[in-house]
Amino acid sequence: MLRNFNFDVEGLLAQDKAHAMHPWHEFGRSDHTLLADSEGIYVYDGEGNKFIDGIGGMWAVQLGYGNEEMAQAIADQVRSMVYYSPWSMATPPHAQLSAKLATMTPGDLNRFFYSTGGSTANDAAVRFAHYYWNVMERRTKKTIITRADAYHGSTYLADSISGKPGNDDRMERVTEWINHVSSPNPYRKPDGMTDEEFKDHLLKELEDRILEIGPDNVAAFIAEPVLASGGVIVPPKGYQKGCLEVCHKHDVLYISDEVVTGFGRMGHFFASEDVFEVVPDILTAAKGFTSGYIPAGLTAISERLHQDIIDKSGESATFSMGFTYSGHPVAMAAALKNIEIMERDNIMQHARDTGDYFQERLNSLADMPMVGDTRGVGLMGCIECVESKTSKKRFDDELSVGKMIDEKCQANGLILRPMWSLCVFSPPLIITKAQVDDMFDIMAKAIQETADELVRSGKWDGKD
Repeated sequence: MLRNFNFDVEGLLAQDKAHAMHPWHEFGRSDHTLLADSEGIYVYDGEGNKFIDGIGGMWAVQLGYGNEEMAQAIADQVRSMVYYSPWSMATPPHAQLSAKLATMTPGDLNRFFYSTGGSTANDAAVRFAHYYWNVMERRTKKTIITRADAYHGSTYLADSISGKPGNDDRMERVTEWINHVSSPNPYRKPDGMTDEEFKDHLLKELEDRILEIGPDNVAAFIAEPVLASGGVIVPPKGYQKGCLEVCHKHDVLYISDEVVTGFGRMGHFFASEDVFEVVPDILTAAKGFTSGYIPAGLTAISERLHQDIIDKSGESATFSMGFTYSGHPVAMAAALKNIEIMERDNIMQHARDTGDYFQERLNSLADMPMVGDTRGVGLMGCIECVESKTSKKRFDDELSVGKMIDEKCQANGLILRPMWSLCVFSPPLIITKAQVDDMFDIMAKAIQETADELVRSGKWDGKD
């Protein structure tokens, strides 16, 4: 493909700085990179420099960049029916996608509400949980239990049910009916505790919290199967299933946030049941739902809950929530084509096979300087850098160790996601084992260079 890199990079970045507010806008920041082209697992900056996209855009670009079939499906739908109000009309891709999803989702999750992304999908999940209990005439069931290190989005409600550290505390959030339990991070479990004991400790904490609040006051528990933006935290084995059992014991709805883990990140369309033996009451997805080609969010709801509402209130009941772009025909067409390609090309099996190798290469960095923990599952992973491997003491956030590593990676052709002293990966699912090698070879070099620089500058003693 002939590429055009005839961009006024300096001028475009000046325009960006003068007028654009990026997500997590840092006032005064001016060091963005201008990305101008892409193909496969690679992106190119405005000057033609090539990078492995180690984060899949943002956990999203499962099929990689420049997929012609995706582009054609989107273009075809734009030409035939670009949009109509979802309130009063249906469109072919909306109906077809819903029927297809009903054959794919866990259990009886056969009812689908569409929105524009993960934040709105989780908003819809929580609002439906509240609506459901109100219809059931159990209006005191309001509390949403979530976890430290969780991330469920950045709308007012989705941010409120998150627990990821580092967000500016001057941002307002709902607090009166949000309750946080501990992060299920095995690397940070109490000293001397086994993973099994840690799991039991966490399950007891959840049950104790429900009992403390009162089961008649708890609406739902929301959980990512793997806490993605919190640092790819993989809970101890059996934790997710145990949480489901605790919730159902006390008549609490279980919401599985698969915005990141859904659509192949762990080698399955949905990880809840296939990987963790969990059939939730409500499930959310986005990102890989359309491989990032068009914004879309999905909230899948149990047929049982849907029927309960009809049985209680009749067909006059109305879930009064929706968006101008709910079920947007172009997004629905993109999701359908995305699923078709994934099934036809056996992307799930490829992701499982490559994911195993990805985890091997990730774990091979465990003995490098600063590396306290390597963790992940499937094609998602995290490296946590620490000042001391023995004490697990974190580096000061001001050092921005993750950002230092990212800068050195970019200089050698790899983009990752730095967060404090964490380095996060989630490459496109089409990545090959040879490209995994390229990625982690660059990463290893960047870690060593960063460690050496910290020692030279006197900011770290280089000792365990």
